[in-house]
Amino acid sequence: MSTYDQVSEAAAFVRRVARVDRTPDVAVVLGSGLGRFASTLEASLTVAYRDVPHWPASTAVGHDGRIVVGRSGRRTVVALAGRAHVYEGYDFATAAFAVRVLGLLGLNTLVLTNAAGGIRTTLTPGALMVIDDHINLMGGNPLTGPNDERFGPRFPDMTEVYSRRLRAVADEAASALGLALSHGVYVGLHGPSYETPAEIRYLRAIGADAVGMSTIPESLAARHMGIDVLGISCISNMAAGVLPEPLSHDDVLATTERVGGQFVALLQDVIARI
Repeated sequence: MSTYDQVSEAAAFVRRVARVDRTPDVAVVLGSGLGRFASTLEASLTVAYRDVPHWPASTAVGHDGRIVVGRSGRRTVVALAGRAHVYEGYDFATAAFAVRVLGLLGLNTLVLTNAAGGIRTTLTPGALMVIDDHINLMGGNPLTGPNDERFGPRFPDMTEVYSRRLRAVADEAASALGLALSHGVYVGLHGPSYETPAEIRYLRAIGADAVGMSTIPESLAARHMGIDVLGISCISNMAAGVLPEPLSHDDVLATTERVGGQFVALLQDVIARI
């Protein structure tokens, strides 16, 4: 069975079980510790990843592993609480599987969120950062291999991976809520080990503001399919060497829990403006 056939089968299952009888307005992929938003959706239906044909399991702590389809205000939303990471042993195409399913559901607006380490010293734990661009140092690309034109062209343009229009919408939403919202460049590394202080100095030198282990495979697959992308990072910790203390995933989850209310309010306002 081809990748396209697997994605199609998964999309048909989600459409049937979650009763997606019209194209949803927006989809949101929720990163580590950021799954609270999914629980705010009204009139929602939930499907476990394990029940969807071919859908990769999400094994990382802080990733619930469920699809929630519901309403945020007047918008129909598909929320993915958890994602597949390359560091879990998945290849890049599998890490992008969920986004391709969303594309076949007809979605053309995607919000990708993540927890990230702050490289720029002004990005302290709890800050929210709109991703203006990214640097792919993950060692791969979900578009590698034979291209299926049903997903998109062989050589997709990446001049504007993260939609300028959607970034402006995020700024408007943050201003209305009185939230401070930063902008910056996200760099993706393979993981699962955190970066060394020397690596962080290198990443800062090449123009990165925040670092993480996700998002880039999804954004590449989304743009390949012509989906508009907004990326938002929750700065959950300072990157290695910025502060004289070790890094811990428990601290990541504690930070995302602390700012969860602000994060949910921003997402709700952004979705209302899309």
